[in-house]
Amino acid sequence: MPASRVAIVGTGHRAQLFTAGLASRPAYDVVGLCDPSPTRMAFHNKLLAEHGRPAAWTWAPGDFDRLLQDVPDLVVVTSPDATHDDYIVRALRAGARVITEKAMTTDTTKARRIMAAVRDTGGDLTVAFNYRFNPVHAKVRDLLRSGAIGDVLSVHFEWLLDVRHGADYFRRWHRERVNSGGLMVHKASHHFDLVNWWLAARPVSVYGQGRLAFYGANGKRTGYARDYVRAHGSPAAQDDPFAIHLADNPSLRALYLEAEVDSGYLRDQNVFGDGITIEDDMALVIGYDTGASMSYHLTAYSPWEGYRVMFNGTGGRLELEVEEALWTQPAARIESAKGSVHGDLAAETAGGARILVRRLWQPPEEVTVPAFDHGGHGGGDQRMLAALLDGTSDQAADRANAEDGLLALLPGLGANESFRTGRAVDITTLLDA
Repeated sequence: MPASRVAIVGTGHRAQLFTAGLASRPAYDVVGLCDPSPTRMAFHNKLLAEHGRPAAWTWAPGDFDRLLQDVPDLVVVTSPDATHDDYIVRALRAGARVITEKAMTTDTTKARRIMAAVRDTGGDLTVAFNYRFNPVHAKVRDLLRSGAIGDVLSVHFEWLLDVRHGADYFRRWHRERVNSGGLMVHKASHHFDLVNWWLAARPVSVYGQGRLAFYGANGKRTGYARDYVRAHGSPAAQDDPFAIHLADNPSLRALYLEAEVDSGYLRDQNVFGDGITIEDDMALVIGYDTGASMSYHLTAYSPWEGYRVMFNGTGGRLELEVEEALWTQPAARIESAKGSVHGDLAAETAGGARILVRRLWQPPEEVTVPAFDHGGHGGGDQRMLAALLDGTSDQAADRANAEDGLLALLPGLGANESFRTGRAVDITTLLDA
């Protein structure tokens, strides 16, 4: 059987997972790369060569339709979120299977386009929610569905991004809502998908408050601000613990600094600079069709990184705590392009993971946690690749389809609308024409 022909659209940091994962599988041939930057595409062709695979053809975004004539099997979309819909829709209509990074897209108009293409073509669209494949999260799902605490009535979910990982969203293209949809879309869609999956529920309403409380112009008030636009070549950035230094690491230099000449993209902007249009502190109340509710808080400037999720049920309470970094080291400036900033590798200060079940009338029971790897997003990355590419993972049935991607997206879109209007939003009406 001939190998499936694959194209990867968007050849930045996250695409490395797919380039390496596909190159290590004989059933796939990466034959096309699409990106505005020839420099970045050359970096990924080096990754293919390291796996003994031939170089892929390289295409500019304007040539994507020509690429589709040569790649009928699988298209992997890892470009900036606001561009996902264009590539997804064209690939589906060309007959290709599509895997897209989360978030599926960034607004209601684009979501309608994607869902119409899925409906019209009957095509296969998968959203790469790797947290579904973290064994600790799977354990929580199994406990809830086994009735360990009865029917779930409410959830409290707190996610803390530290001043290394959280700050990184304010250095990059994510800092502009037009590109990312804000953290309620780009980041929190991970979390909303988990809750939908854990509860087997659909979100129906959201009310929220969010603001830019720490980054941007707030740095002048707190005294954290330094006077520079981007870190590279800026003396004021040298002692800034919030700065990232691209030239210090070969991968960052190759993927971003050297690619500026043909991409124009600055990866190391000042997190306290101008032009930030997203929030860094967000609180929501979400209602579900099961009658359950969730209070959710995302903080992007925490001294430690991790999350706490508490489920309250008719038979007790389940508590999950994961410490991805106990504290943030100010001297740890150098980050590889595949490093601990975004969960590819474990932080040096990583802590533990704990699941505690507190049943009514019984002492608390600490549940044995599956082997937990803080790298690779809790072990989820490689399990996700197995499920998406091999179909042999024991969690293959848990891959997220287009409907799942939409249900993870809608709370974030509703939250953004609630931030703007100050009112609760009926999520079920967001895609109404």
